[in-house]
Amino acid sequence: MLVELRIRDYAVVEDLKLELSDGLNALTGETGAGKSIIVGALSLLLGERASSGVVRKGADRATVEAVFDVSDRPEIEAELVESGFRLEDGLMILRREVAAEGRNRAWVNGSPATAGVVGSLGSALVDLHGQHEHQTLLRPRDQRALLDAFAGAEDSAAKVSALYGTRQALTRELDDREERLREIETRSDFLRFQLAEIDEPSLQPGEDSELEGEAGRHEHAEDLARGAGSIYETLYAADDSVADRIAAMLKLLEQLASFDPGLQAQVSELQDAAHAVSDVGRHVGDYAQGIDHDPRRLAEVRARLDVIFRLKRKYGPELADVLATAHGVRTELAELGDSDHDLELLRQRIEATEKELAQEAARLSALRQKGATQLAAFVCETLPELGLVSATFEVALRAHGETGSGGAESVEFLVSMNVGFDAMPLARIASGGELSRVMLALKSILAEVDRVPVLVFDEIDAGIGGVVASAVAKKLANIAERHQVFVVTHLAQVASRARGHLLVEKAQDLLGTTAAVTLLEGEARVHEIARMLGGDPESATSREHARELLGI
Repeated sequence: MLVELRIRDYAVVEDLKLELSDGLNALTGETGAGKSIIVGALSLLLGERASSGVVRKGADRATVEAVFDVSDRPEIEAELVESGFRLEDGLMILRREVAAEGRNRAWVNGSPATAGVVGSLGSALVDLHGQHEHQTLLRPRDQRALLDAFAGAEDSAAKVSALYGTRQALTRELDDREERLREIETRSDFLRFQLAEIDEPSLQPGEDSELEGEAGRHEHAEDLARGAGSIYETLYAADDSVADRIAAMLKLLEQLASFDPGLQAQVSELQDAAHAVSDVGRHVGDYAQGIDHDPRRLAEVRARLDVIFRLKRKYGPELADVLATAHGVRTELAELGDSDHDLELLRQRIEATEKELAQEAARLSALRQKGATQLAAFVCETLPELGLVSATFEVALRAHGETGSGGAESVEFLVSMNVGFDAMPLARIASGGELSRVMLALKSILAEVDRVPVLVFDEIDAGIGGVVASAVAKKLANIAERHQVFVVTHLAQVASRARGHLLVEKAQDLLGTTAAVTLLEGEARVHEIARMLGGDPESATSREHARELLGI
């Protein structure tokens, strides 16, 4: 619900704060006092275009701020989170600022936002009926949603939307797969050539590194044999070799350690060194004996490395990249081989989904047709009660060429205000008062299914009185049992039913004209109702009539 509305420097409003009740709230006052100005300020939070002309004379900027309690609207919290805002204590604060010169600004819960985001959030919570283009019931999409809710078709509509989404996703997948397969098929010969070229030498992972090592051994066989033999002789085989000299030093150190046990650690270290030298000498000697200078094998290795080098240059840079290319080519060619079966399965899924979509869309159409007939009958029955004696209402269902996410037809509310005139869309009703009463008739019927919590009616009582005025008041009161309703009214019958009664008064001083709002209670409210009845608000008769309307 709308908890508070604050307006600063907007038109003739200097600084105004409205604290609203749940249920029915009435805004009254003399003609020209500024009642509709307040509604106009509220419309800024619903996405209406801002104009510097609304800034009060002498002020730099106009500000409109509304506080909503959305603790029972989890979808609003989800939308806030998705847009990067936080909800605190279940309250959402929308604010717009219109500059006399320069840039206009907007905020959501204190964080900068675009006017579009503020308008989207505001429109989800407030439906303003009067001469304002952003009324939800003027939009065919919202009309369709309300008809579905009235007809008990929401589940069917959701299923149609889901099936349509599935069908579209499957169709896109089929198109993508077919396009990819056409590409693969176009270059299949080239892919097979690549695979044969890589597979023919039967490459092994890491083979190039091993071959390069082997080639190095063959190319430097003489140097390796000569060097390894020299090491073997020096370390192990020659007279007075390193091994022999270490053995002699070890014997002396052991003798010294017998005199001083503190040298025992060095004995152990020298023993390890003796073993290491002997091991290295024997190993290098064996290595020298095993070296084989094989020119034929060297030629084979160099030829193999040349093959690998050419493949690495073409598909590399590393051998692992060459093997990965072969794997990728096999995968593509395998995809081409399985394509017929896979595409047939996908086409079967699309066909099954389309069949289910057609069945569900037909069920939805039937529910809508039945609901449209019932809704039109209810509204036509209600319109004369609201002073629209010659008006007729109908719900037009127009079939599409094919089923879309919203079903197989469009939904549009049409109305004719006079006998002999064709029914037209609601948005084309010229009179704000007539449009508001048509909306009131719809809202009174759709109150239980309409999710917009705050309804604002402006000009709803234009040109009516007597029995019609009482009927309008009753309808508003009934709607206010399920919604918070804010109505600008000249009718005592309407104002007397309000839970919160706000009086707008215009004052003038040397600095100019300003509008103020007062919450009426007690005798002050009796006085205002008496004034609205058209008599002398100070007379006992008028005040008694006012008390009678107020039920006090």
